[in-house]
Amino acid sequence: MPPKLPQKAWVVTVDMGYGHQRAAYPLKSIAQGKIIAANNYPGIPDKDKDIWINSRVFYEFISRFKMVPLIGEKVFELYDKFQSIPQYYPKRDLSKSNLQLKEIYNLFEQSQWGKHLIDKLAKKPLPFVTTFFATAMMAEYFNYPGDIFCILCDADISRSWVPPKPQRSRIIYFASNKRVEDRLRLYGVNNKKIFLTGFPLPEENVGENLKTIKYDMGRRLIQLDPDQFYISKYKDAIQFNLGRGKLKLRTVRPLTITFAVGGAGAQRELGAEIIASLKREILDGGIAINLVAGTSEEVAKYFKAKIREVRLGKMLDKGLKIIYAPSKYEYFRKFNHVLRNSDILWTKPSELSFYCALGIPIIIAPPIGSQEIFNQKWLQLIGAGIDQEDPKYTNEWLADWLKSGWLAEAAMQGFTEAPKYGTYNIEKIVFHKIKETKKFETILQY
Repeated sequence: MPPKLPQKAWVVTVDMGYGHQRAAYPLKSIAQGKIIAANNYPGIPDKDKDIWINSRVFYEFISRFKMVPLIGEKVFELYDKFQSIPQYYPKRDLSKSNLQLKEIYNLFEQSQWGKHLIDKLAKKPLPFVTTFFATAMMAEYFNYPGDIFCILCDADISRSWVPPKPQRSRIIYFASNKRVEDRLRLYGVNNKKIFLTGFPLPEENVGENLKTIKYDMGRRLIQLDPDQFYISKYKDAIQFNLGRGKLKLRTVRPLTITFAVGGAGAQRELGAEIIASLKREILDGGIAINLVAGTSEEVAKYFKAKIREVRLGKMLDKGLKIIYAPSKYEYFRKFNHVLRNSDILWTKPSELSFYCALGIPIIIAPPIGSQEIFNQKWLQLIGAGIDQEDPKYTNEWLADWLKSGWLAEAAMQGFTEAPKYGTYNIEKIVFHKIKETKKFETILQY
């Protein structure tokens, strides 16, 4: 018999920031053709594209505008109220629709927004897997004939992720953690339409049976705990989790920090402060830093200028590297590769919060928006992330954190507490192989 062809699905995302496309990237192997950007695919009608462009431009403007002194915070707070997440307690019925959903469904009805894409994909009704709520709702509204799945990209979600009449909806949700699973119930989603899968992580960083994570962690922990303060106390537990022989007690590289900005380029100034504070350590070869510009040539140029400004130009492509690529998927590939040889991820609590599951501690930059506040809280509660101190004094407090073993502990907490099998679970459920999904790891509810 000929080998069975791999099963395929329409994998649909949106080109807005990085979060939704980063969640789609690990599913590239099951995507029919390429991953589809609903706001930028071949043949998209001009009227649809205009709607998407207006929403994207506004979002990126607001994200950058937050940094403007005095008025930036106030303007962002006003915008954020429209996508805010209601308090979880007291537990209550939160199924009532909101203004944002009303506007979305008006666009479906009056402008036929998204109908062209759904009609196009309906000609071959494969499972429809999307990382954005509006595209899931488009598929349902325009009667897509196949299964509809929606991947949730944060540690908590607003009401806008669920249709106005959730009990009647046929959208199947993939929850990133226990809180999202419980939140979907409060929003009125039927239990049978909710699967607790975890966030989809890149296979190249996870490996079969977590082989890659364990290999990388075995070499990372001594970098984070050079005095073995944490390792000496928990060596048996570490070896139990990683496997005998995985833990290495000799350093293999300078302590390597990867600092990542968001898709709109917010917080680039923070990267400049970090390298200025750690200048001596970088020159001495004790610390290396990856400055992640993503797909923004502007941010890449900014980082290069700041490196020269603090007279570290000779360290470019040595102790200092700028991670840039012109396309998002090429950037994700580069980023995932760099992360394997990184010891710390310093970032705002975006979808990258879930990358703590790779056994890399997260230094948490200030959150931008309601979703990121909840991501920050989740990281803190599972012990995988620590709020940054004043970046001007990074050289001082980072040294103290290394001596205390806190970062090694955060790395182990992320590995043991955060979900690691998200990609695997999603693929099995999409193709109706639920019994084959991994037994889901213990995840704290909050």
